[in-house]
Amino acid sequence: MIARLVGEALFGAAKFLVGGQARWHGCEPTTTQRIYFANHASHMDTIIMCGALPGYLRETTHPVAAADYWGGGAVQRFVALKVLNAVLVERGGSKDPLTPLREVLESGESLIIFPEGTRRAEALPGAFKAGLYHLAKEFPDAELVPVYLTNLARAFPKGAILPAPISAAAHFGMPIQLGKGEEKPAFLQRAQKAILTLAGQDLAEEAAEGEDA
Repeated sequence: MIARLVGEALFGAAKFLVGGQARWHGCEPTTTQRIYFANHASHMDTIIMCGALPGYLRETTHPVAAADYWGGGAVQRFVALKVLNAVLVERGGSKDPLTPLREVLESGESLIIFPEGTRRAEALPGAFKAGLYHLAKEFPDAELVPVYLTNLARAFPKGAILPAPISAAAHFGMPIQLGKGEEKPAFLQRAQKAILTLAGQDLAEEAAEGEDA
């Protein structure tokens, strides 16, 4: 009960400050098992991604979060585990970071991952690490949904204490699949391109809105 109330307050505050509305371009919300993969610009990304999903999907969709940040204190850990339903992973350790992700997918539930592996101040995503490829190969029935998060590097830059009132959004694109025999570099480039395509659509929408204003 407490976690639900905190979640409602957290998602409500995020929507009030930066928006973060969902824009479904190539798919719709569904209980189908999915791996949502998004660009990573700020610590608000996880909150915006979770808030953009309907409540019934948040219960079975687990964002992947770095344990060194989200598990660093009692409050952050409570928010991560009880409110965001996150999976905490250790970065740079001897354990395979994909193990807890596999456990989620083996249970039939969904993931939110950030394939760049770290935050970037740039608006567009950098090169993807191999985790997305391995999960796509091991769990071929999970839909791979690209998501482009807009303006979060500006709304909540590294070192900021409070977010700036800059409008953000989560653009959900058409699911992709790992092709038969597709090599890792080609797949990762194609996955990155799927997010870049959503970024281009976002810029086109902004330009059209500016012309109509």
